[in-house]
Amino acid sequence: MVYCLQNIMEKTLPTVLVQPGEADRILAGHPWLYAGSVLRLTQSAEDGELVQVKDHRQRFLGVGIYNSKSKIHVRMLAPQRVALDEAFFEERIRAALAVRKRHMPKATSFRVVNAESDFLSGLIIDKYEDVLVMQTSALGMDQRKERIVRVLQKIFSPRCIVEKNDSAYRKFEGLEDSNGILFGVLKGPVPIQLNGIAFEVDILGGHKTGMYLDQQANYQQVAELTKGAQVLDCFSFLGGFGLHAARAGAAHVHMLDQSADAIAAATKNAATNKLSANCSFETVNVFDWLKAQTVVAPHEKVIPRFDTIILDPPSFTRSRASVPDALRGYKEIHLRALKLLKPGGTLATFCCSHHVDGFKFMDVILSAAFDARRILRKTATYSQSPDHPIIPSIPETEYLKGFAFEVVR
Repeated sequence: MVYCLQNIMEKTLPTVLVQPGEADRILAGHPWLYAGSVLRLTQSAEDGELVQVKDHRQRFLGVGIYNSKSKIHVRMLAPQRVALDEAFFEERIRAALAVRKRHMPKATSFRVVNAESDFLSGLIIDKYEDVLVMQTSALGMDQRKERIVRVLQKIFSPRCIVEKNDSAYRKFEGLEDSNGILFGVLKGPVPIQLNGIAFEVDILGGHKTGMYLDQQANYQQVAELTKGAQVLDCFSFLGGFGLHAARAGAAHVHMLDQSADAIAAATKNAATNKLSANCSFETVNVFDWLKAQTVVAPHEKVIPRFDTIILDPPSFTRSRASVPDALRGYKEIHLRALKLLKPGGTLATFCCSHHVDGFKFMDVILSAAFDARRILRKTATYSQSPDHPIIPSIPETEYLKGFAFEVVR
């Protein structure tokens, strides 16, 4: 039966031949075949159609989904011939779920499928307790949305499945925004637990799929550094870092975010967890706030006020072209933050842009430390939580990096 299926697919699948020199990257596991890497098609292919990929000598490399409208002409899905039926998606999603259960056995809210990291390019699925959120950023996945939903119902029996498809990446695939409920009913925020702390997540109206699940492990690790500390949590969003610090015994946590809705939610989350007594909140542009706190008259010095400062800003760049501007932004917030840190204090800082690697990020921090006349000791290195796996042969899967530094003097 398998042999028959392979023969049928060999005869019927359109073939994409790749340019000389491009096959090695595909064989190493990278799933994107760019337009410039395509030598030719042996026959026409519909956008969203499954195609087989061969090198310029007609040696088989695998199968993927074709889209002539995208810079990524083919998204590879398997090194062997497969049918993109419900059985295929069930096997892949169950395999991804097993990774989460192995590395995050106590987590009840996490990313189930992380696109390329789980060999399902263009598909993201987040689990918020019994609610699932799906993002399809590739045409081929979007066209197969209904069968993916049926598989999710079979595996998870969720009360609701929501699609949050408003990312800019869809436009590159020729897709319109599409948001709404695909299955079930959802009214109001969804209560979840992260490391034993209760949060309410506004899935339908909130940012991205609702929360930054990629920091789940880091929330706990950074909190361990804050016992008895005066903590400043910049870009606090729903209070992930701040509330973990408060529970860990921080003397006081002051949270800053420019979103009034985020601050309102963080305030409510603090009350729910009975942490309000040692938390305060401020709706403010973080750049402006840091600048105001560090501007002094000539011949005066900034008086450091905090034992721990957490910097977890949104991405400052979505493209390589804007990296120089992003680096200036990162340097500015680090320079200001370091001036507010007491000697012996800790800076926990993160960058979520793929285009700014760990070396560039470290360099900009050290440059800021030089200007602030501070010497730092690195005490920890952070990455994304295990539900956002990193495949080294796919550099795009590694984007979140972070460090903890002590101010030596």
